Amino acid sequence: MNRVTIVDYGSGNLRSVQKACERLGSEAIITSDPNQVAEASVLILPGVGAFGDAMRELHGRGLVEPIQQYLAADKPFLGICMGLQLLFERGLEGGEHQGLAVLRGDVVRFEIDPALKVPHMGWNQVTWRQGGPADLGSDRYYYFVHAYHARPADAADVCGTADYGGEFCAAVSRGRLLATQFHPEKSQHAGLRVIGRFLDRHRGELSAG
Repeated sequence: MNRVTIVDYGSGNLRSVQKACERLGSEAIITSDPNQVAEASVLILPGVGAFGDAMRELHGRGLVEPIQQYLAADKPFLGICMGLQLLFERGLEGGEHQGLAVLRGDVVRFEIDPALKVPHMGWNQVTWRQGGPADLGSDRYYYFVHAYHARPADAADVCGTADYGGEFCAAVSRGRLLATQFHPEKSQHAGLRVIGRFLDRHRGELSAG
């Protein structure tokens, strides 16, 4: 399937992500069909809401195994917000919930100065590290909405950080996987550049027929 596949599990700014891909010249479909997810050339997993609810929806739609197998094959993947958090082993929102366990680590609530509001909401600067998208220019501010953040066990998985009462993981990468805690589809030109660099890197998969 030589187009971008966006996973629909009942949560997330799906149409906004689809429109961003189309604006960048890539056809994109939205689907909850496990077969289409398994056969995807380039997969995007967006999402908002609670970790446990998201995992229940993925299980209920038969999407967990296709996503795990897709990621195990190191195929192009972009996770957005909850789509980053679900990659980890555990989410600790409202109890303990098992994630996709693609990356080692937990997803925990911000424990910061009470003067700072939780959720962390609004624009924040990301410091990119090795493994992050290339050639993003000087505009590094992106839009965040989240009360929980990933705490990766392997520092090498972190390719971007931000600060909100302390440094936290804003983006991860491994192989052909990239995931952001912020919403690139809501981050205007800076966010479009992140999605665009991801898509540019995988034009070969999108053009293969």
